Amino acid sequence: MSFEEMWRDLAPVGRYDATGGYRRYTLGAAELECRAWFREEAAKRGLTLETDRNGNLWAWWGDPAAGDAVVTGSHLDSVPDGGAFDGPLGVVSAFAAVDLLRSEGFVPRRPIAVTAFAEEEGARFGIACLGSRLLAGAISAEKAAGLTDAAGVRFGDVMAEAGFDPGPDPALMAKIGVYIELHVEQGRGLIDIGRSVAVGEAIWPHGRWRLDFTGEANHAGTTRLEDRRDPMLTYANTVLAARKKAAQGSAVATIGKLVCEPNGTNAVPSRVTAWLDARAPKETDLHAVVAEIERASAERAARDETGFAMVNESYTGDTPFDPVLRDRLALLLNNAPVLGTGAGHDAGVLSVAGVPTAMLFVRNPTGVSHSPAEYAEIPDCLEGVIALADVLRELAA
Repeated sequence: MSFEEMWRDLAPVGRYDATGGYRRYTLGAAELECRAWFREEAAKRGLTLETDRNGNLWAWWGDPAAGDAVVTGSHLDSVPDGGAFDGPLGVVSAFAAVDLLRSEGFVPRRPIAVTAFAEEEGARFGIACLGSRLLAGAISAEKAAGLTDAAGVRFGDVMAEAGFDPGPDPALMAKIGVYIELHVEQGRGLIDIGRSVAVGEAIWPHGRWRLDFTGEANHAGTTRLEDRRDPMLTYANTVLAARKKAAQGSAVATIGKLVCEPNGTNAVPSRVTAWLDARAPKETDLHAVVAEIERASAERAARDETGFAMVNESYTGDTPFDPVLRDRLALLLNNAPVLGTGAGHDAGVLSVAGVPTAMLFVRNPTGVSHSPAEYAEIPDCLEGVIALADVLRELAA
C-alpha cells in the first residue's frame, strides 16, 4: 500500500470538524481506532505485532529476539485540535519505507521494527512521552499510575482496564540497537534553506510546571474590589511575567492550559490551576527563566493576598543526538542540513536512556505545528520516505 493510501485511510480518524484539528487522546475512541489501523498495516505486511506492557506498539520485520534492532516510528496520539502530521507522519513513513525496501529485494541483517509510542503528547495524562519514559524507566510506575485526566480518571486504572501493567521493560530496551524517528518539522528551518529533509542535532532542555493559585470564592456583584482574594489576578500577572522573563532570557515560555474553580461567570474564583511549558537552548537559561517566573508570581501573590505554589511535573535536559550517527546520516542524505529543535520527542527519551538515536525532519511549509495549519506537501513526505528507507538500508545491512 502506498504512502498516499495509508495517509488517506488514517486522515479522518479523530478529526474534529468544528476546528479541523485532531483529538486523538490515549486509549480514547479515536486513538484506539488508530491502534487498530496500525495492527492492520502490520498484518498486511506479515510483520510480527507486539504490544508492550506500556501500550507501545511494535511491528517487527525479522526476529525480535535477535536484538540489535533498527527501530523507527513515532506516535499516533495528538494534542487538543492538533495537526494531522505530528506523530502519524513518522509511523506512516516507517511502513512506507519498509515497503520500499522490500520492493528492492532488500533483506535486513538486523531486525527492523516500526513502533508507535503511547501518550507522547501528554494530552490526556499530563506528562509527555509517557510510553517511552515508562519503557526506559525514566518515570516510576507508581508516579505514572497516579496521574489523572481531566475527568479525574487515573492512568493506572485506565491501563489496567486495557490489560496493561505499566513499568520499565529492560528486556525490550536491550533489543533496541538504534532508534530513528521521522517527524514533521515544527518550525521554519527547512523553509528558509529550501530543503525537504533535515537531520536532527539536539532537543532543547524543556519542562512542564503546574501552577496553583488559591484565593476565596465570592459573589462577583457584591464583593468590593478591595475585599477580594482573587487568584485570577495572580494568574494573569504570571502569564505576562512568563512572556517578559522568557524574552529577556533567550527562552520560550507558554501557559496554554488552565482550570478555574468554581468556573462561574458571576463568581470570584477560589482556585486557578495552570501549566507552564518552558524551553531554552541552554539549561542554565531555562532554570534562570523559570526561577524568575516563580519569583514574580510569588511576589504578586503576596500583594493579592492569594496562595501560590509551583511544582515541576516533567523535565528533560539538553538532549544531543548521537553525533557519530547524526553526521553519518547527514552525509548519507546528500549533506542534509542539521537542525536543532525546541520540541520534545520519544527520540529524546531513548537518547537519554543510552540508545543511539537520530531524527529526520520533513519540511512544513506553514512553519506551524500543534495546530490544524500544520502541514507537509506530499512530494516532501515522499522524499522523507526515501530518506528513511536509505537510513534503514544503511543501518540494517
